[in-house]
Amino acid sequence: MVTELREGVWRIDCGSVNAYLADDDVLTLVDAGWPNDAGTIRRAVEEAGFIVGDIERILVTHYDLDHVGALSKLGTDAPIYMGAGDVGFYVGDEKPPFGNRKGALQRVAGTLVARPGRQVKSVADGDTIGSFTAFHTPGHTPGHTAYVSEELSVAFVGDLVMERSGKLRASPWHISYDTDRVHDSIHYLADQEPAVEVLAMGHGTPFVRNGAVRLAELGEELEAATAP
Repeated sequence: MVTELREGVWRIDCGSVNAYLADDDVLTLVDAGWPNDAGTIRRAVEEAGFIVGDIERILVTHYDLDHVGALSKLGTDAPIYMGAGDVGFYVGDEKPPFGNRKGALQRVAGTLVARPGRQVKSVADGDTIGSFTAFHTPGHTPGHTAYVSEELSVAFVGDLVMERSGKLRASPWHISYDTDRVHDSIHYLADQEPAVEVLAMGHGTPFVRNGAVRLAELGEELEAATAP
C-alpha cells in the first residue's frame, strides 16, 4: 500500500492510481486518488509514520476524478495547490468543454467530485512551494502541473506520462486535451528539470533511479518518431 521510494518520499498505491507523500519542509500529500481512496490514503500515511492531521500541504498535479476524488474526505484543512488552468474546474467556477473528448469526460465525472470547502491556491509555472518548483505541463489537462524537488530528488509528474511494463509512455490522445501539447510539455520538463532520481507518475510504477534521464529518453523517442 505504501512504499518508500527514497528517504522522505513514499508512493501510496491506490490500485489504479498513485498518490504520494513527501516529508518536505512540511508533510506534503501529492494527489488524492478516487473518492473511495480516502481510507487507503489515511492508512498509508499512518504506515509511513504520520497521521493525516500532520499533512500541511496538498499538491494536485491536475483536475481529474482519480486525482482529486478523496480530497474532501481526508479530514484535513491543509491548503490545496493546483495549476491555474484547472482550478476553475475543481472549484466549480468553470466547466470543462463538451467540445473536447477529455473535457466531456471530465464534465460527466465532475458530478462525483465534492467541491472543496476551502480556498484552492492557484499555481503558475516557476512557482516555488517548499522545496518544490512547479512546472506547467499542459496537454493532458489545461492546468496540468509537475512538481519537482531537487532537494528530495523527485519529480511528481501526474499524468504527463505513464509507466507500462517498465516503459515510459506519453499520455495518450483518448485521455488528453491535446497530445501535441503533451509532447511539448515532456520536452519542456526534460529540458528544465534538475537531474532527479525519482520520476513519480500517476499511473504505473515509479522509476527510483535516473528518472530525469528516462524522461529525456522519452522526449528523444517522440522527436525521432515525428522526424521526416
